[in-house]
Amino acid sequence: MTDAVIIAARRTAVGRTAGLFRARSAPQLAAPVINALLADCQLDGADIDEVILGNVLQGGNVARSCALEAGLPPAVPALSVDRQCGSGLEAILQAAWKIRAGAARVILAGGVESTSCAPWRVERPSSPTDLPRFVAQAPFSGGGHRDPSMIEGADAVAETCGIGRAAQDAYAAGSHARALAAQAAGRFAGELVSVYGPPEADEGPRPGLTAARLGRLKPLRAGGTVTVGNSCATNDCAALLMVVEAGFARRLGVTHALRIVDGAAGGGDPAFPGLGAVPAARHLARRAGGLVFATLDQIEFNEAFAAQTLACLAQLSIPEALVCPGGGALALGHPYGASGAILMTRLFHDLTGALPTGEQRRGMALLSIAGGLGLAATVETVTFPR
Repeated sequence: MTDAVIIAARRTAVGRTAGLFRARSAPQLAAPVINALLADCQLDGADIDEVILGNVLQGGNVARSCALEAGLPPAVPALSVDRQCGSGLEAILQAAWKIRAGAARVILAGGVESTSCAPWRVERPSSPTDLPRFVAQAPFSGGGHRDPSMIEGADAVAETCGIGRAAQDAYAAGSHARALAAQAAGRFAGELVSVYGPPEADEGPRPGLTAARLGRLKPLRAGGTVTVGNSCATNDCAALLMVVEAGFARRLGVTHALRIVDGAAGGGDPAFPGLGAVPAARHLARRAGGLVFATLDQIEFNEAFAAQTLACLAQLSIPEALVCPGGGALALGHPYGASGAILMTRLFHDLTGALPTGEQRRGMALLSIAGGLGLAATVETVTFPR
């Protein structure tokens, strides 16, 4: 079985809903990223065996639209996958498994989401005289299980796991501070692709945001502790990675790459959707023969809510210092189908960047998913001799 490695990873800035990319569809976001990756790797569109993209809101086979918008030949097939918040990471794992099986050599994988341009969903009226109702949230549960909104679920996690308001606000403020420091240091420069032409920056990080300021916000639910300040925003972004067979990477002259070691999904009680990352990570650890998360160099966790982040880290014994050193979704945002690909893009650049000779770094991408699900993937750097 051959290895699947990431040799390049790029993304657009993360724009707020109705913000920077309010007039750009999902294909219009993904196309410049695809072309940037082809240029980075000195490949032609005809070299791509398949495009696999995660997406939640657009509907249809948006991956095909993205590939054609980027000018890839019509002969290149494309596949869209929907694992809700984990869709982008799921796409990358599917690419890795195809390459390991020998079914492909070069795959563009990742995720794209345009919350600004996504179509609205309405319920079909039961009679001609009924007015249609907008669908605020698709069902994530069934069979008598609870199906809370994400805010209700986050509050339930906070209460059950003893995560207080002060801890949530402090963590959220820290995420913004880390993201702002990363922006100031140019940490994201190697990731970003411009959509409009001039350089663009993530819209989410807010200067001067402190735990004290966040503490003045009202809870979103009566008696709850979750607020707009310790929750993520909804966003637009495209993030894609070039996933290739290891031998092909060597022939391209690549020196540093990121090997996709393994991936695993997990499930738990749908009433606590924010805890789904825990069974996924534990499943992955068992498959690795007892992986200790604290021994990893970096962990990128999708910080949809501060409450779920703190609860998952505590249950998995993960030190906060390892998690999202450049800030996470609380500051940068959560563009659903693209989020998992953003985590892997961050790991690629942070772990392979300025890698000393002979050193190996290891990391993990981790997400909780609606319906009580979770998804995790481990990666490690590889060096190819010249």
